[in-house]
Amino acid sequence: MNEQDSRHLIRVLEEIRDNQRTQLERQAEALALQREQFALVQKQTERAERLQDRAEQIQAKSAQLVAGARKAMVVVLPVLIVLIAYLTWLIFR
Repeated sequence: MNEQDSRHLIRVLEEIRDNQRTQLERQAEALALQREQFALVQKQTERAERLQDRAEQIQAKSAQLVAGARKAMVVVLPVLIVLIAYLTWLIFR
């Protein structure tokens, strides 16, 4: 192997080294980006869970209100019917 071949071999090895370094830098950047995206997904998931919990609480309160309204209708509707019947009786008497 002559000196020119040695220089060429050294140049090729340096290029390989430089390309490996560049590849490692790009991999580090990609990993950092993936970590950021993962953190964002975690935040979004936590927010969605909080919203879901809040929606469940609101639905529970709504169910209580509807149940209360039904109980009130059981009392109010017969009273209303009796009052309408009494009013009708007063009008046609």
